[in-house]
Amino acid sequence: MWRRGLGIALLLLSVGLVSGLVFQSAYRQSLGALAQRGESDLSLASDRLTGQLQRYQDLAVLMSDHPVLRGLSVGLGDVEAAQVLLLASVDRTGVLNMAYLDAQGRPLAEAKPAAVPTTDYIAEAVTRAQSGALGSGHGVDPGAGVRVYVFAAPTFSGSGGVIGILLVTVNIDLLEQEWRGDRPAVLFTDAAQEVFISNRSELIGWRRATAGAGLVPPGATDSTVSARRIGGLELWRIDWSPYLPRRALHLERDLPQVGMRAEALVDAAPVRRLAGLQATVVALVLMVLGTALIAALERRRSLAQVNAQLESRVVARTAELSGANAQLRREVTERQEAEAALKRAQAELVQASKLSALGQMSAGLSHELNQPLMAIRQFAENGAVFLERGKPERAAANLQRIADLAGRMGRIIRNLRAFARQESEPVRRIELGAVIATALEMTEGRIAKDGVTLHWQAPNAPVWAMGGEVRLGQVLVNLITNAVDAMAASPSKELTISLSLDEAARPEIRVRDTGPGIAAPEKIFDPFYSTKEVGASEGMGLGLSISYGLVQSFGGAIRGQTHPEGGAEFTVQLNAAGPARS
Repeated sequence: MWRRGLGIALLLLSVGLVSGLVFQSAYRQSLGALAQRGESDLSLASDRLTGQLQRYQDLAVLMSDHPVLRGLSVGLGDVEAAQVLLLASVDRTGVLNMAYLDAQGRPLAEAKPAAVPTTDYIAEAVTRAQSGALGSGHGVDPGAGVRVYVFAAPTFSGSGGVIGILLVTVNIDLLEQEWRGDRPAVLFTDAAQEVFISNRSELIGWRRATAGAGLVPPGATDSTVSARRIGGLELWRIDWSPYLPRRALHLERDLPQVGMRAEALVDAAPVRRLAGLQATVVALVLMVLGTALIAALERRRSLAQVNAQLESRVVARTAELSGANAQLRREVTERQEAEAALKRAQAELVQASKLSALGQMSAGLSHELNQPLMAIRQFAENGAVFLERGKPERAAANLQRIADLAGRMGRIIRNLRAFARQESEPVRRIELGAVIATALEMTEGRIAKDGVTLHWQAPNAPVWAMGGEVRLGQVLVNLITNAVDAMAASPSKELTISLSLDEAARPEIRVRDTGPGIAAPEKIFDPFYSTKEVGASEGMGLGLSISYGLVQSFGGAIRGQTHPEGGAEFTVQLNAAGPARS
């Protein structure tokens, strides 16, 4: 009897030890996969916020140079017309308010007449705009009592000085409505360590604890968060709201483009339950095996004793052993089923880890669609003007262009879905003259607006290359717009595009401008590196990096250098296409 008790005790101890090790290992692996999914979700939320604010930033930059507002700056404008223009822009875009100020910051016209509040964040934004840069800031609007993000875009005179400032006030509550309640819980803290934006309204106004991890509500200083680190990841135990996880994986990343830090609280309870399930399955398997082993040893010992004592009961004992063997077979079958369930759970965990990377494929969506969206907006506005002037045929042409651009955006989205399925657009024969013509068509308004002289002569015969038509067109649009931006302050604005063959008969597209050139050619294709000066249309520094990857995706090469005669020159080299298949 004591041997049986000792065997059971050793079995329970072994099962507990192995199950604990399995739980810890599975929990760490599950947290790693959860962290990858959380990082993807946090990246998507960050890109969504920066993309929304970028839209209003572009609105401020474009509207600041409107002729009606410019006229106010030089004393020749109509205040009533300016107010009508600003009010119409507010109604179309959904911003809280728009105001146009003179160079000293005094209001000249407002969409919703009211005294421009004197706050620190508005004063800082206006001061930056007075220096010729795009100003921004955030805080609570004292009039409306809502959280706002403001942009201050300067209006420049012909000599380059600031003659006016357009102030655009964005209601943060309207931005949050689009993703409030989404998972995971995401919050954005400003430089004062205060939660300014979140998809959980109960966290607005909370601050970082002065000591320890976590957040504290307004008026409190001590944190009640219990934090610990597992495998380099930070876990919080909180009890703030029924809409927030009790056990949360805390992730964070900086957003310098909006001056905030993005944080996410990802529910870690499911991965803990999954790890517990795996440990339970392992424990059951070990218990089944251990019990079967102990039972088999016990039955063997009993059978030996019975055989030694009672030879006459051999037949009965044989039948009993047969039943015992049948029981063992059933137990082995149960063990095999348990092992199969464990393997299925592990396979599902691996698949979940793979799917966590899918969200990262849409990080460049806003950048890929920005150019077509801006072109659609320009064609729509021009079409409205043509209709007002009684030129329906010109308006119809603009609508056709909008339809073409919408189709192109659909192709871009289909390409992104293909990437999400770990597929890529097949490389095929494309005609480079047509691709260049499409890119010039999309950017012709920008080229004309900035007074740039275009030098482009289409080849007499088609030039074929291997590549992707949509991706190459996006690269050329990016290079053309970068060239126009670079020549903003140049006295001579000439854009030259040429198509030729190199010594190995490979097609080359060259885009050259008369701007200041490239100061650091070895860095221009690095992510987040930008050559644009203060006061220019700001970007994220990803355009050339994305272009580099797109050209490489179909076996091409791209390089940039300062031309010996001045200005920057970018060369896109592609593989020649063979004869078309019949």
